[in-house]
Amino acid sequence: GNVVHLFERDCSLQRRHQKVIEEAPAPGMDEATREALCAAAVKAAKAVDYVGAGTIEFIADASEGLRADRIWFMEMNTRLQVEHPVTEEITGVDLVEWQLRVASGEPLPKRQDELSINGWAMEARLYAEDPAKGFLPSTGRLEHLRLPERVRLETGVEEGDMVSPFYDPMIAKLVIKGYDREDVAWRLAKACRDCECWPVRTNALFLARSLQSEAFLNAAMTTGTIATELETLAAPLPVTTEMVQNAGLQTLYHVAFKTARPFAYAEGVRGFRLNAPSDQRLRVLIDGLPVEEVYPEGREHEVSWSCGGNHIERGAATIWFNDGSYFTSAPWRIDGAGRGHASDGAILAPMPGKVIAVDVTAGDTVSKGQKLLVLEAMKMEHALTAPFDGKVAELTVAVGSQVQVEALLVRVEKAE
Repeated sequence: GNVVHLFERDCSLQRRHQKVIEEAPAPGMDEATREALCAAAVKAAKAVDYVGAGTIEFIADASEGLRADRIWFMEMNTRLQVEHPVTEEITGVDLVEWQLRVASGEPLPKRQDELSINGWAMEARLYAEDPAKGFLPSTGRLEHLRLPERVRLETGVEEGDMVSPFYDPMIAKLVIKGYDREDVAWRLAKACRDCECWPVRTNALFLARSLQSEAFLNAAMTTGTIATELETLAAPLPVTTEMVQNAGLQTLYHVAFKTARPFAYAEGVRGFRLNAPSDQRLRVLIDGLPVEEVYPEGREHEVSWSCGGNHIERGAATIWFNDGSYFTSAPWRIDGAGRGHASDGAILAPMPGKVIAVDVTAGDTVSKGQKLLVLEAMKMEHALTAPFDGKVAELTVAVGSQVQVEALLVRVEKAE
């Protein structure tokens, strides 16, 4: 009699057998199937005289809907699991407290007939990884970290902490409870899109897209759904015209106001060139690559308040947060200087790591695709190559150098 089940959870949305989104109750579960499933869980616990908190997992063939005769025992974990908060949210119990009380010899605080399901809950696992680069772990210092409000957050890190390559890269669990499944999915997706993390990359945008995918919203997801839709779900943040214009205006703000040269912005002078037609284009480096857009008419005064939006400034560069991801913008040139990021030949570190091989020296002539150096990160080797034919104008690292994400490693100048 001192055994209860706390109802079921659904963890079908997975990537490589790792859970991504968890929810309770399970969508499509009728009362008869629920009773049969939970009775089997209780029977398994009693069969081994188990004492304490535990989790029993089943695997279901739901091709014809959830049915008790199409659900099979998979494994038992003699502990709570990462997704226990969704159970807590719909039942109103503190499972960690229960676990401690039972381990101390106390009886369970409630009996089965005192438990009930109230509402819907979902949990998203926020990881330090880059979905656009094959979910490579992203390590380094959390220089900027803003997690959403009005969400149950379970985390062990804060801004300024280091994400190391030695432990699980989970940053936080985001948990939301609501009255119905559709509302909770929408709110949790928004919470994921509101996450701001830099320079460490996260899977926040991937989580939001997963929550808003057709398969998930229709409760038709399987353990293979993400693999099927991976190209769409893991695509990098699309940089729109408006984003580039904002970045360009921000660059203009740096040039016109921070260098005390407001004439560069003044109406009627903007874009002026001596002995040449006026040039109304905004030029900016986006994630190290040159992009240009026409100056947005009607927004002449936005530059005076730095364009607004969620962004932070780091020197001449600006980091823009959007949809749970970010991109970096920087001017092509600063006060006429042509060094560093003044061309698209800047080879930046894609992640923190160690340089284990350098195949060129400053002044070398290189051809497009030629290997320049090899970076080791998270026990994986990443070869960085020349983007075009040219000459190694700058080499900032040597074998053994430890580098941070987006650090300049090599700069290649185009061949004349």
